[in-house]
Order: sequence, then structure tokens, then C-alpha cells
Amino acid sequence: EHQTMLEGVIRGIGLETEKYDVFPGRPNVTGTLAGSDERSLILNGHVDVVPLGQRSLWTVEPFGGAITNGRLYGRGAIDMKSGVAACIAATKAIVDEGLKLDGRLEIQAVVDEEAGGFGSIDLVKRGRLAKAAIIAEPTWGVVMPAEGGLEWVRVTIRGKNAHAGWRYNSIYPQKHEAGRIEPGINAIELGMRFIQAMRELEREWGMRKYHPLMPPGLTTINPGAAIGGTGFGPDGRPELLTNPAIIPDAFIVDLDLKFMPNETKEQVRAEFESFVHHFAKTDRWMSENPPVVTWELGGLHFPPLDTPVDHPLVQAVVAARKRLGHADTKITGFVAVCDAAHYAGAGVPGVIYGASGDGFHGIDEYVDIESMVETTKVIATSIIAMCGLR
Repeated sequence: EHQTMLEGVIRGIGLETEKYDVFPGRPNVTGTLAGSDERSLILNGHVDVVPLGQRSLWTVEPFGGAITNGRLYGRGAIDMKSGVAACIAATKAIVDEGLKLDGRLEIQAVVDEEAGGFGSIDLVKRGRLAKAAIIAEPTWGVVMPAEGGLEWVRVTIRGKNAHAGWRYNSIYPQKHEAGRIEPGINAIELGMRFIQAMRELEREWGMRKYHPLMPPGLTTINPGAAIGGTGFGPDGRPELLTNPAIIPDAFIVDLDLKFMPNETKEQVRAEFESFVHHFAKTDRWMSENPPVVTWELGGLHFPPLDTPVDHPLVQAVVAARKRLGHADTKITGFVAVCDAAHYAGAGVPGVIYGASGDGFHGIDEYVDIESMVETTKVIATSIIAMCGLR
């Protein structure tokens, strides 16, 4: 079992270890070198990986660990078992040299990052924090002290059922005579209008919102799943999806909503809810039956990371790279999200820094071994700078 092996390796270099299940059969592993909280540092990496995809497209054994032309191949090689290995190797080098750190150093090998970061979330809830954190995700040697926040949010729109044969009664002018069949309200069409309007909100956010380390337009609102049908089930999803002879009354759209590192979830949620409210006011039915906004869909929420460029951890990583001959190190933002978010949400400033490679979340994933060695050296030097020696 992967985590049992890792626990043995970490304990073998002299750290006090702990292994416990976050979910059944899905354990976190931590290793700690005791020291002061004032100069404490977390080294974090996740051990879970994404599925292989289409196996026939792989030209190497996905879990074989083949080494060819300076590259180590396999699922998780770059995302991010190489990062976990670099953190452990950097710590081992310090221990083997007999160096005694002043500050507490903690390696955290966590599960479930790809599904939302629930391994790190659990550690944060347990108070396993520090003064700073390095998350060794692949960055190709770029120092990344910022990433945007992320929300998964559902918008639910209700319509009114009717027979599709009377659709004309709903979309064309009719005399309001006694006994007129009550018009239906097609929730799918309301949902389509909402998605189109939301696209304009997305454009407006992209033009207006700015952070110096992030690309313009990071603030996307991606409709990742949309379902329309008849009747809402106990899970909040439309139940009947197979009868187009009904004007549907149920529509949901699940969104992946990103925001800038210098925004708060409270600001963004209020802004989005205001947009939904004003959109509903353009339609009499929706004014009386407003859409419902549900945050933290699937329990997922990533706080933003916005570590200042002049923070000692950022400067320590840059200085470590300079010692290795890199006169100029690029400092920019991480456009995806990772576990750095959960520590930032708990007040722990972080830096995302790691090796080079390709194929992450794709086929023939690999890590460049030379970059992995360099990452290990940078992390080791940064540990000494942040934790100090006694």
C-alpha cells in the first residue's frame, strides 16, 4: 500500500510519523521534525492520481516507472509523486548532514487532492498548520505564490409543467378567454437564457478584474453540467429526462467559478447572487419564482492564495534557485487550484513550486529527472532558510 510504504520511508529518515484514514482505505501520512512554531514549515504533496483515460493510447506501462532519456514515465509522475519524493529527499538530505532545524518541519502526503483537497482540508481542521507551506506541484521551475479561488455552485431554475402539444399556448399570443389552458413555462429555455446572460457576466469580470500575477480573464464561469427535465428528485436534480412531450419544469446548471487571488469568497458570492437576482427580474415568472443558488456543491470550495512577492518564503525559493545558477526566476500565479488554497484559507502563506514534465491528466505522463533533482535542492535550501539552524 502506497501510503504504508511512504510512512516507512519517512520514519526511516528520522521523522515522527502518523497515518490515519481520511476516508476508508484512504489515509494521510505525516512526518514531523520537532521544532519551534515560530519558524515552522509544511511540505505538502498529494499521492492520489487521476484516471488513466484511454489505456490504448499510452505507449508506456502507466504504472511501470520506466526511465527513458532522462524522463521517468507513469501516471502521477509529474502530478505529483515527484513533488512528494522531492520533499522527502530534501528532508533526508538535511537529516543525513546532521543539521538541526530550529523550526518545526512537517511533511504531509495527502489523499484526495484531485477530488477537492479533502486530505489537506482534514489536516487543516485538525490544526496541522505552520507559519508557511511549500506545495510541490509541478511549476517547471516557476515560483507561484498566488492562485485564484474556486467555487462549485449550482443554479436551480424552476418552470411549470405542461403538455408539449400546447406549446403554442405558451409562446404565441392567445386570447385570455375563460377556460384557457394555463401556459407552461419551459425551464430548459429559461436555463439557456441564463447561461447566455452569464457569458456576458464572465466577459465583464474578465475585463474588470485584475491581479498582477494572474492572466487576464482568469475569472471564468464554466457551465460544467446542465440538466433539464421534469420534476426534482431528492438530490435536487431533474428526475424525468426521457419524455420530450412534456414542457419541463426543472433545470440545473453546475458551474466551476474562479475568482482572483485578491478577492474574497464573500465578495464573489454576493456579486454572483446579485447577478442572478437581477437576471430573474427580467422575467415575470422568475421574479415570482426566483432561481436558487447553492454554494460549495459537493463540499468543494478553494480559498484564494495571495502570498506577497516579498514574503520570506518566496524570496527563499528565489534565492535557492539563484544559488543553482538561475539569475532570473519567474514569479507568477498558478492558474489551476491545489492544496495551497486550504492552508491559505487557514492563514498559512504558501508557495507552489515543483518540477518539469508533461502528460499530467493526459497520456504518457512523465517527470524530467534533472528538474526533480533541482527541485529537491531548492526545497532543501528553502527549508534551511525558513526553519533556521540551531
